[in-house]
Amino acid sequence: QVRLVESGGGSVQAGGSLRVSCTASGYSSGFNCMGWFRQAPGKERETVAIVYTWDSDTYYADSVKGRFTIWQDNAKSSLYLQMNSLKPEDTATYYCAAKMYGTICRGPADFSSWGQGTQVTVSS
Repeated sequence: QVRLVESGGGSVQAGGSLRVSCTASGYSSGFNCMGWFRQAPGKERETVAIVYTWDSDTYYADSVKGRFTIWQDNAKSSLYLQMNSLKPEDTATYYCAAKMYGTICRGPADFSSWGQGTQVTVSS
């Protein structure tokens, strides 16, 4: 059973930076894609960034383009998200997700394995 564990969340002032990490275990084959999603209180879970493992191509939500960077380690078992120029509206629980089968990797419904989430709070 795939297990994803996030770490690195925390509190920061607007304009600051944070990095969140995700470590995967319990799987025998690779992932087709991995991604970061976030959910703020009272809002739906939304896509932040996705990396497509087979070619390392990436997708970013418009709201984070130019500020966030997603990447995997060489073994493709860890996922990272560097968040710069953070804004109060980035405050949310950030979730790591992975998909083993299929190539449609866009929204939360496309992913089958999820971490427990890590809180990111940005104060103004």
